[in-house]
Amino acid sequence: MNLGRVREYDVLALTALIWFLGKFVRYAFPPLFEPFRANYGVSNAAVGAAFSGFMAVYALMQFPSGAVADRVGAVRVITAGAAVAGVGSLAILFDAPFAALAAAMLVIGAGTGAHKTVAIRLLSRVYPVRTGRALGAHDTFGAFGGVVAPAAVVLFVSAPPALDALLSRLPGADWRALFVVTGLVALGLAAAFLVRVPGRLPDGADRGPERDGPKPSARDYLALFEDRRVAAFVLVTVAFSFAYNGTVAFLPLYLSETAALATTTASLLYSALFAVTFVQLASGDLSDRLGRFPVMVVALGLAAAALAGVVALAGSGAVVLGGLVVALGLGSHGFRPVRGAYLVEALPERLAGGGLGVVRTLLMGAGALAPAVVGFVADAVGFRPAFALLAGSMGLAAVVAAGLWVTE
Repeated sequence: MNLGRVREYDVLALTALIWFLGKFVRYAFPPLFEPFRANYGVSNAAVGAAFSGFMAVYALMQFPSGAVADRVGAVRVITAGAAVAGVGSLAILFDAPFAALAAAMLVIGAGTGAHKTVAIRLLSRVYPVRTGRALGAHDTFGAFGGVVAPAAVVLFVSAPPALDALLSRLPGADWRALFVVTGLVALGLAAAFLVRVPGRLPDGADRGPERDGPKPSARDYLALFEDRRVAAFVLVTVAFSFAYNGTVAFLPLYLSETAALATTTASLLYSALFAVTFVQLASGDLSDRLGRFPVMVVALGLAAAALAGVVALAGSGAVVLGGLVVALGLGSHGFRPVRGAYLVEALPERLAGGGLGVVRTLLMGAGALAPAVVGFVADAVGFRPAFALLAGSMGLAAVVAAGLWVTE
């Protein structure tokens, strides 16, 4: 590949790197729930509520970040988001009460939440002929943040002697050093994005063309849900998001406490959940050939069955649970690109951008609520009932999607 071809994709590369870091810092938190409880003396409900706050702020940033990008440009919004996330990560360095950690998580949630919606629009304008390929690469690379994060947590929490000697020079060494590194890299990527990307954009790519006619009102967006099929599919996405995000938040702790696996083994299985992210490249292609609903129903059905298996077979050992976690990852990741493709087709073109923002806010809001609910149920009656609730939610998504397929 010549230098010109490499330069052609530098906008995609920088955007994807920032997204990778955003996913990395998000999925670094769940493997640290056990150290959080030990260090701060808090409950599952408390750490779950803190992570819910992180996800809630992330969800609330989806719609306004796109609106702000239309006014000031996508480059400034993405740069600011990365910088804010970097500052929030660096704040975790200091040994402070749990409330300060929760506040830093909110800042990181705001910074990372400014990225995805704006990045989708930017990449679609920079690569209009290869939008699907660009977005697929962006999301796949970002998902690998979830693969790397648990391994990085293990490395920093149980550092070998050479690394431990290096980390000990940092104030607040141990797991906090992970966020120091993350914050510095985030600030570096923000600076690189601001310097490099504007000169690589075609005319109009940063803010996009002006729209003709009146701007859509809030009532126009609410009217979308009067269509029963659209409303039912939103239920599918909300139920899936609740189940997936609740699982992602507490799976390491579930595997170590309920399934009695070693913490290192639980972290490795957690990584496996994200390692199969490549399936979304295949599922998106299959949905183009076979239709959206057949692929979605199979993916959701696989995820629901796997999550139910994680509950029913909790004592079956690492091999069986590892297979179930991989199946859960295949189903969950396989659903994602098809969900987006269906929504783009189902929503009126005039309302597609804002409509997607509204739906993403709803599904991410449900995902944000899940960790708090799981933590509360786990404290009250145990992790198995909490995960049974998540399996039921995933099953609901599969059943409603199957109903939409049958009545299509």
